[in-house]
Amino acid sequence: MSSQQSTQTMKPATAAKKLGVYLPATPAEFQEGVVSRAELNELQANPPEWLRVLRENGPHPRPVVAAKLGVSIAGLARGGITEALTTEQIEALKEERPEWLEKERATQAEVRKETVRIKKLHKEKQEKQEKQEKGAERR
Repeated sequence: MSSQQSTQTMKPATAAKKLGVYLPATPAEFQEGVVSRAELNELQANPPEWLRVLRENGPHPRPVVAAKLGVSIAGLARGGITEALTTEQIEALKEERPEWLEKERATQAEVRKETVRIKKLHKEKQEKQEKQEKGAERR
C-alpha cells in the first residue's frame, strides 16, 4: 500500500463535491493539490474565507443549483441550465419563475410524494410479513 493510500487522500474534484462547491471556482492551490481526509474535515469544520464566500455566492455546482431551485439535475438540463450558477442568478430565476422551472418543481414534488407513498407501502408490507411470521411461530 502506498503512503498516499494510507493517509486517505482524494482528488480535488472529489473534495469539491464533498464540500458542495464548484471546482473551477476554487483557488489554484486547491485545484492542483490533493486533499487528505483530515484536511477535508478541517475545511468543513473551519471553512476558510474563500470557501465561505464560494458557498454563499457561488458559482454553485449543478447539484447545489438543483437543490436551491427545488428541481432535479435532469430538470435543470431540461430547462437549459448546464453550467454553474451564482446565488444571484439562482435568486433571479426564482423571481422570474420561468415556465420550465414551475413545471420541474411540480414534477419534483410529485416524485417526492410518490417516494413517500412507496416507502409507506414497503413498511406496511414488512409489518404485515413480520406479523405473519410471529403468528406462525406461535402455532
